[in-house]
Amino acid sequence: MQVRFLGAAQRVTGSMHFVQCGRFRVLLDCGLYQGKRSEAYDINHRFPFDPSQVDAVVLSHAHTDHSGNLPSLVRQGFRGKIYATSATRELAGTLLFDAAKIQESDLKYVNKHRRAKGEPELHLLYSQEDVVKTIRAFRVKDYEEPFEILPGLTVTFYDAGHMLGSAATRLHWAEDNVTLVYSGDIGRYEDPMLCSPAVVPDANYVIMEATYGDRLHRDDHDAGEQLETLCRETWQRGGSLLIPAFSIGRTQHIVYLLNQLAESGRLPPFKVFVDSPMAVDATEVYRTHVECFNEQFIQSILQEDDRDPLGFRDLHYVRSQEHSKAINRLDEPVIIISASGMLEGGRILHHLKQRIDDPKTTILFTGFQAQHTLGRRILEGAEFARLFGVEYPVHCRTARLESVSGHADQSELLRWLQAVNAAGQVRQVALTHCELEPAQVLAEKCQQAGLPPVIIPARDDVMNLEP
Repeated sequence: MQVRFLGAAQRVTGSMHFVQCGRFRVLLDCGLYQGKRSEAYDINHRFPFDPSQVDAVVLSHAHTDHSGNLPSLVRQGFRGKIYATSATRELAGTLLFDAAKIQESDLKYVNKHRRAKGEPELHLLYSQEDVVKTIRAFRVKDYEEPFEILPGLTVTFYDAGHMLGSAATRLHWAEDNVTLVYSGDIGRYEDPMLCSPAVVPDANYVIMEATYGDRLHRDDHDAGEQLETLCRETWQRGGSLLIPAFSIGRTQHIVYLLNQLAESGRLPPFKVFVDSPMAVDATEVYRTHVECFNEQFIQSILQEDDRDPLGFRDLHYVRSQEHSKAINRLDEPVIIISASGMLEGGRILHHLKQRIDDPKTTILFTGFQAQHTLGRRILEGAEFARLFGVEYPVHCRTARLESVSGHADQSELLRWLQAVNAAGQVRQVALTHCELEPAQVLAEKCQQAGLPPVIIPARDDVMNLEP
């Protein structure tokens, strides 16, 4: 058994790990790479293997950096099955259709400017027809119920607590009697909505995310207070609050916090817009998967008068482009939650274009910003931002709300790994989905805690899983 690391290796984007089990080839995730535009374009269009030779894909969860390039895989010849939980399949369908539409729309806009400059046009990554073929390839599996995806290769999903339907994956290869555990993205142990990460037993080798391997999150109970303070300060300035957020997971978390503020009378009288068809659809999926929620969130459903912790009076879910454009014509402060979370596409860019030079506006970042993304550049103080081929001065304010992260922090990562290694059978751990410095810090902490040896693979590195 062998693993080749092809994405999210010393980076936090484009998760993809190529597993060889005898004559079989399996992909763990097939995420979209986000970063420098030219580099991302090349990486996402070209796989370092023949997609037609891949036998199966095991998908940890629906976020773009884990599922977003599946239609490209299908477009280029993959004909196997894609295994995921029920919620992941539903959310991935929503995400991928939306991504295809955004690509088509954005590419048309960008190519118009490229033609005007005499630059070559860019090609579509995948179409909505490719997404249809991708969704047809999904096979749904429940948590903690083993299933054989190929002769001798058994897979079991365990709740990862990161987002609705997210899974850590246990793969057992009978021929070598070796067990590999892939964490996917690990969630929080005190998440206000989702269950805590489940214990995955009997691992010999572990691929573990380490996004926040070098830091501790603030107490999540502070998130509501931080958000309230930012809302009040922005309202008093007469400004708007722009919240770039992943449509699946992060958007629902932010809406839940705003709902709590609104229900208790602590939210200033903003009109609040969730401007993302995908987020609207994802929220409906959330409402149908109560089995993924923890007791705290279920009690919120039961106790609220409207029985809806993801809805309140001044909250508006936006689907149509006409409604989206109308938001920018409002002459009043608003809160806009929209994708993408790293400002790499989507409707948030149109709202940002209207407000980026307004010092009364605040951009509130609620998730990790990968290197070379527009979100990262703005957060680090860029004076100008390129939007739709045009440079705009950045005069708006920025803020971060790290305590709403869906990723485990350093202490939670160590807690998860210690639980996986409870039987003392883990021989090696590979840290992925992280930049190099956080991984190095976490590796040192693992050594100090007496945990198994750690490697930090670069792209194209190989880990051999000996019997």
